[in-house]
Amino acid sequence: MKTLGILGCGKLAQLVAKAIVDGILTDYNLIGAYSRNSENTQAVADIINKGVPNGNCKVCNSTDELIEMRPDYIVESASPEALKDFALKALSNGVSIITLSIGGLADDEFYKKVEKTARENQTKVHLVSGAIGGFDVLRTASLMYPSTVTFETEKGPNPLRNSSVYTESLQTEEKMVFEGNAREAIALFPKQVNVAVAASLASVGPENTKVSITSKPGYVGDNHRITLKNEQIDAVIDIYSKTPEIAGWSVVNTLRNLSSPIVF
Repeated sequence: MKTLGILGCGKLAQLVAKAIVDGILTDYNLIGAYSRNSENTQAVADIINKGVPNGNCKVCNSTDELIEMRPDYIVESASPEALKDFALKALSNGVSIITLSIGGLADDEFYKKVEKTARENQTKVHLVSGAIGGFDVLRTASLMYPSTVTFETEKGPNPLRNSSVYTESLQTEEKMVFEGNAREAIALFPKQVNVAVAASLASVGPENTKVSITSKPGYVGDNHRITLKNEQIDAVIDIYSKTPEIAGWSVVNTLRNLSSPIVF
């Protein structure tokens, strides 16, 4: 039985906890959880403690306390900043990471520190697919030949409210609000384009992945299109998701792969 901790206890983390209760993740025991919102942390712990026989998920008061429990994996669904704050300590203490905040790895210096620390301590960082897919195609094709990769996103204006690009005119006007590379995108939208960074890391890198974001009035959900081209491959990956729920299920799928004798 593998042990889990959860950092960031929103809806996606609760989905992972429910997957344990529902018998989808039978090889895992959730032993601790932490987030800045104590009510959310308690909610995740309650799912386990009330739903699993002899369940004992501890409500932690800090990231350090969670790491000190030495789970086999910490599932992180907080933010790129949270990933940067805890990753090196967790890895150096023998704890592997499953992260949705892949945008933190657009920072080259941090990426190299994570890679070095994980290698030295025989730990790993698993980048889950989140709301997109096709990592196998992107990684394979970009190994074959020099490739170009573009990442186009359509979304409604409301998710952009806390960013510098937002204006009330977006409620009535369709507009491309960003065009640049994946590293520039995650700097401007810390929680909105983790998927673009994920696609870039799976292929040609954040500096070389062209990203565009278009705001559409009244649009619900996110529509992502990834295009990779080289001298042999022309791949287009289209993913529409009404809610972020698929990101939580991608964590569940990663956990199943880690414990399964047959891996997809």
